[in-house]
Amino acid sequence: MYNKLFIASLLVVGAVAPPPPSSDAEATVLAQDQIINDDGSYAYNYETSNGIRANARSDNGINANGEYSFVAPDGAEYRVTYVANEQGFQPQGAHLPVEPPAPEHVIKMLEDLRATNNPEFDLASLDATIARLKATLG
Repeated sequence: MYNKLFIASLLVVGAVAPPPPSSDAEATVLAQDQIINDDGSYAYNYETSNGIRANARSDNGINANGEYSFVAPDGAEYRVTYVANEQGFQPQGAHLPVEPPAPEHVIKMLEDLRATNNPEFDLASLDATIARLKATLG
């Protein structure tokens, strides 16, 4: 009888007990700085008690560079550095996949195409693609 009463009281306590505290839910801001200028330039930096950190800077309010990091549930720290500009958001991190090397014949074909100066092609985009693919060669 006492066993049944003990088990029943454990079930009741378990049903009404609050969930265990989450470090994310209870995270606090440890540091926070920001500068926003009239010309659109800005910089910010913050860090929280659960291991999240971020900082970014822009000289014109359009292009930016920065980094952020966080601690995953498995305890691993992930860090991403990035540039954001007219070519888009370009993140880099040890955990992110990288583009494989481009075949040299593909780069040559694009360079030959660029050399024609055909007005039907967006030459700036073609130049950017050639530069990106050449960068994959190392």
